[in-house]
Amino acid sequence: MPNNTNTVVFLDTVQYGYGLSVLNLSIQNTDMNCSILVLFWRLQPYVIKMKNSLVCLNTVVRGLIVVVFFTGLINCKEDEKDKPSVVPPPEAEAPEEEVPKLITATAVEYYGALKVVGNQILGKDDKPVQLRGMSFFWSQWIGKYYTPETVTWLKDDWHCSIVRAAMAVDQGGYLTNPETEKQKIYTVVDAAIEAGLYVIIDWHDHYAYDHTQEAKIFFATMAQKYGDKPNVIYEPFNEPMQVSWSGLVKPYLQAVIDTIRHYDPDNLIVCGSPTWSQDVDVAANDPLVGENLAYTLHFYSGTHKQFLRDKAKRAMDKGIALMVTEFGTTDATGDGLVNKEETRLWFDFIEDHNLSWCNWSIADKVESSAALKPNASATGHWTEDQLTESGAFIRNEILAKNPDFE
Repeated sequence: MPNNTNTVVFLDTVQYGYGLSVLNLSIQNTDMNCSILVLFWRLQPYVIKMKNSLVCLNTVVRGLIVVVFFTGLINCKEDEKDKPSVVPPPEAEAPEEEVPKLITATAVEYYGALKVVGNQILGKDDKPVQLRGMSFFWSQWIGKYYTPETVTWLKDDWHCSIVRAAMAVDQGGYLTNPETEKQKIYTVVDAAIEAGLYVIIDWHDHYAYDHTQEAKIFFATMAQKYGDKPNVIYEPFNEPMQVSWSGLVKPYLQAVIDTIRHYDPDNLIVCGSPTWSQDVDVAANDPLVGENLAYTLHFYSGTHKQFLRDKAKRAMDKGIALMVTEFGTTDATGDGLVNKEETRLWFDFIEDHNLSWCNWSIADKVESSAALKPNASATGHWTEDQLTESGAFIRNEILAKNPDFE
């Protein structure tokens, strides 16, 4: 035990007359206190015996108590002089410089061209970039919001720094009406560039490996048109199903990546993984080859909880970068209760790891994950009562976290 421990030790019992047993005390490192305390105890029999002098001795005893008290203070101060000085704990490292809330530049002007370094997506100043915004719905079904006015409203009123154009491939999409669907993408991408936003060109397909040639032609067109614009992010495979990564998904993605890189050597490409873009840890075990490649992470907070955050963490620990190009506040059907509690847990995880995200979706479909109520305007200018519970919740999150870019 260290010498400066203030411990009371009972050494022995001393017998005095009049039926009293008094403990002789020793207090480590307070010898003066010890002797006075013993004197105090030894006076007690005399206080009892000499009744005629009771008041006088009571006064003495009380005086001794005061002496003990003040002597203790003196000894305590003396002890402190002998103790080594306490070293204050080191100051916490200064937090990373926060992005100012009002910025006289667009998001793309401020962050610049995006690049992947290790498991992070960085901007032009080599600092992690976090983008927050909205994904449009399947283009063939709710394409009315693919307008310049909607993009501008999302930038000005919601403070989005990124949008996602989800071009439907099958089920009446691009494979059936290629020019119609492609034009919707042009409209959103051009508007995003004009507004200074980042924009994801999403091949919204669950079976893209069955449409490899069509995807290569489409992304070759996009890369030739937009390859010199740092706004553009490519997403060649929205959500593969529960299929092999190495045997099916990866070969498809590698072929499309090579096509894009023929025309666009450096814009970010975000790649899906099996199980609806949840198996990012599987992809991390056998990563794609190329520069500025990240991996898509999708979740719906009512269904995908800590187990998926654990998978994402394992993937990042293996060195790959993630981007949440689609998530919902509900269960995986896109409907059901808006799970704000679990969504906030996801937001905490996202903030801790500097992940960018787009919420599903800008749509007026009657389902809980839609941001808009039925018949909301196709040109923005939505009032608060035209937003769904999920839409208002997500808008508030974006407003709270994103800067107000020019």
